[in-house]
Amino acid sequence: MAQTDAGKPHSLIRAERLFAVLLALALWQLGAMFLGNSLLLVTPVQVAVRLFELLQEPDFYAVTGFSFVRIVSGFLLGFVSGTLLAMLAGRWHWVEVLLWPYITVIKTTPVASFIILCLIWLDSSNLSVFIAFLMVLPIVYSNMLEGIKAADGKLIEMAKLFHVSYGQRLLYVYLPQIKPYLLSACSIGLGLSWKAGIAAEVIGIPDGSIGERLYEAKVYLSSADLFAWTVVVILISVLFEKLVMLLLKKSYQRLERS
Repeated sequence: MAQTDAGKPHSLIRAERLFAVLLALALWQLGAMFLGNSLLLVTPVQVAVRLFELLQEPDFYAVTGFSFVRIVSGFLLGFVSGTLLAMLAGRWHWVEVLLWPYITVIKTTPVASFIILCLIWLDSSNLSVFIAFLMVLPIVYSNMLEGIKAADGKLIEMAKLFHVSYGQRLLYVYLPQIKPYLLSACSIGLGLSWKAGIAAEVIGIPDGSIGERLYEAKVYLSSADLFAWTVVVILISVLFEKLVMLLLKKSYQRLERS
């Protein structure tokens, strides 16, 4: 039976998580029944019914596709840019020094400030792309740079001694050693890109976006719609994260076999 690093079987972990989810739903149901006001807190059943109704609406998939494409594009831009900048900073220290103030500002500035500022520069339909990019960039850059710095110096020196090209060193020396940093950066960056991207849409209100639907739910005091669209965001975010992490792990397995 497959086991995790902690020694627990996967089946037991899944059972524990299922129990935690069911308990959370039960507490949610009890809380909604106790309040007795669907405006403040709807029941899980009401949310499930509204979600089923949304799935049958003709524009549901267009709305989710609009937000998905833009937020994922922002994540990919941030991931690629952060990786390339980390590679440059790891090779030349002066690049790290020059990038430090920009990375620090991006990491410390509130998301809302960036969103409002970017509304002056960008069309609202592209706002979530840029905000997701900004949130992912420093996470990927910092994690990748830390992983590059933590690489085994002896292996690097040996690669230099045998005149191994920098590209091959990245592929066969650095990549295997930065695996935990890369996976961590992707996991954190994916979740943050969705949070920041949807927040940008709620403030910018681009037509045909999930953010617009959340804003409308707030305006019309529709708690069922608010919870249903939130569930949609959570499900898409979790499924996409699992897909990306699976692809990365499969890529590493192929690299290890080569």
